[in-house]
Amino acid sequence: MPLHTTARYALRLNDSAAQVDASAWDALLAQQAQPTPFMRHAYLAALEASGSATARTGWAPRYATLWQGKRLCAAGALYLKAHSFGEYVFDWAWAEAHERHGLPYYPKAVVAVPFTPVPGSRLLACDGASRAALLRALVAWAREAGLSSLHLLFAAEEDLAAARAAGLLLRHQVQFHWHNRRPGGGAPFHDFDDFLASLSQDKRKKIRQERRRVHEAGVGFRVLHGREITSTDWDFFYRCYERTYLEHGNPPYLTRDFFALMQSHMPEAWVLFVAERNGRGIASSLVATSALPVGQNDGNSLETVAYGRYWGALERVDCLHFEACYYQPIAWCIAQGIQRFEGGAQGEHKMARALMPVPAGSAHWLAHPAFARAVDDFLAREDLQVSRYLQELERRSPFRQPP
Repeated sequence: MPLHTTARYALRLNDSAAQVDASAWDALLAQQAQPTPFMRHAYLAALEASGSATARTGWAPRYATLWQGKRLCAAGALYLKAHSFGEYVFDWAWAEAHERHGLPYYPKAVVAVPFTPVPGSRLLACDGASRAALLRALVAWAREAGLSSLHLLFAAEEDLAAARAAGLLLRHQVQFHWHNRRPGGGAPFHDFDDFLASLSQDKRKKIRQERRRVHEAGVGFRVLHGREITSTDWDFFYRCYERTYLEHGNPPYLTRDFFALMQSHMPEAWVLFVAERNGRGIASSLVATSALPVGQNDGNSLETVAYGRYWGALERVDCLHFEACYYQPIAWCIAQGIQRFEGGAQGEHKMARALMPVPAGSAHWLAHPAFARAVDDFLAREDLQVSRYLQELERRSPFRQPP
């Protein structure tokens, strides 16, 4: 039964992806301006079915759908959170402030893709009115459920515009993305050497030195795409991925079963870079790809995008991380005509590899009026700092300056 009903819409929440029609969800996703593969039904269902994002791990799913009669008008992936891990929009201070005043912060609600700080459409809607209605219904539900807050993470511009109009608080972060074009909006790069030629002398020299160290260590790479990635390759990747997490004292967020489901249901979305020495794999990095519409839902014009996601190593080799996670993917993107490579959350060091700063946004609703005012004040100061930080980074461009 619908949880909330208005004259035009009815909101339903399902606690399993199996209860949501996959084709209807994906058809709605395809209408969005930023339909990343991480919002596909198969991806979200795999997070749940593999035990990666469940109530046991602190991510209790609630798939929100908004209806007009039998017509699906809007949808979003909602999670009840028992902690703030795996989000990459940090609100630990907000949680601590609530607890100091004797107010519970958890559970809270997030509209997000677990463990995936990739900007993209979060409020899937057939039109602006439905998007706004979905957001209003979610805030109303969070208020009636007695939750401390609702957070819309790494959202697309149209989602943030709806959040701003609804009175939510906006927050900005910085990510680093590489674009396959010469500075100033020029033509795409011909090859990796052409890309290097666009950089300043010191950055060009540093990258060549780092790549030389990997080559002199006897390391080469195999690149596998889609169904070329066998179960043996996925097993090897997971060993690398798991080892790196454990070396940092944490179990990995994603289970081996999750990647098995990716191999079965979304193989075309993945590219695997395997580092080998003496015929034996020693490291790997995993990249996702998709085609996004350019402009406002112009299905005839697409931008192909690669997303750097996961990496791991079984042996230590100087500069191998840079080669596996940046230089190999960038070279592959140039060869394949990929227009953009997103390097993931944080990491100012990525600028030395020509991944340039871009803003990423989130929106937040807090139930307690005093805390909402305090957070609003904090975000105003933080936003000014982020703006200054972006300006500073732009002045430190790694590209050659025109004479």
